[in-house]
Amino acid sequence: MRVTNKMLSHNFLSDMRNNLNNMKRIQEQGTSGKQVRRPSDNPFKVSRIMQINSDIVANKQYNENIKDTINWLDSADTALGQSGEVFKRVRDLLVSAGNAAYGSSERKAIKDEVNEKIEEFSQILNTNFDGKYIFGGRRGTSKPMDIVKTGENSKLIYRGREGQEIDIGNDEYNMINSKLSVEVSQGVYIEYNVTATEITKFQNSKKEDLDIRKILSNITDHLDSDKPEDRDKLIGEDLQGVSDILDNILKLRSGVGAKQNRMESAKERNIEENFNMTEILSEVEDIDFTENSMESYVMQTVYMASLQASARIIQPTLMDYIR
Repeated sequence: MRVTNKMLSHNFLSDMRNNLNNMKRIQEQGTSGKQVRRPSDNPFKVSRIMQINSDIVANKQYNENIKDTINWLDSADTALGQSGEVFKRVRDLLVSAGNAAYGSSERKAIKDEVNEKIEEFSQILNTNFDGKYIFGGRRGTSKPMDIVKTGENSKLIYRGREGQEIDIGNDEYNMINSKLSVEVSQGVYIEYNVTATEITKFQNSKKEDLDIRKILSNITDHLDSDKPEDRDKLIGEDLQGVSDILDNILKLRSGVGAKQNRMESAKERNIEENFNMTEILSEVEDIDFTENSMESYVMQTVYMASLQASARIIQPTLMDYIR
């Protein structure tokens, strides 16, 4: 087969084009720091990069969920601690009410302070965090509890959206009684809230059903009474009821502490996972700059060599002789 100048020129231009494309690819990798710039470069690798990026974004959202939940639990723990202080004071007042030397005026003073503590407890149960009532369950935008006056005494009630008293079993009550959960990693959900109903309705160590609203109502009624048997109840069943309330608050606070520890552990795991995924992404996506620099130098050398070789191989044309 006869090899003509045209064939040589065609092959030369084709090889030069390939060399230039290779140089362009390597230079683009060097300037971007990435192995691929478009899906057509390596579809499989691009698909993997996209999946890893998606996992990293999701993991960052899990971390945000965990941080918000930790702050929520911190608020709940603080509120439960304040509730405990309220009932410690109520217990001290009941102990002093048992003093035989106390008359009706002293008991009235004690009752007035107990009513103040009931209102303070209601405010604690309506603690708000980030625009939501932390003890309100799924009905987080409305106060779960309120106070109504019955004569001179304060009565604790479950509060409806319109400010009305709601009964146990009511739809709004069920919303207050509901649990909230958060996703801390793929497919892993954790219930994190304490509800107002868990605080106000509970079982004591004897498995007896108790209601804070009833206990507090009994205390104020007994403080109003001059009957000896009612005064005896103040330091008997009423005092025991307050002790049971404190035990329940302590149990709930321990549960919050356990959830805080779990969230901290989940936070540490997610941070480590994010670091690992970022490292994997770098291995898949990023170039080796040393290797890229060497390849770039080699391609420049090949390109220059191809130019020099073609100048010697391709024979002169008629135009060269005319000059």
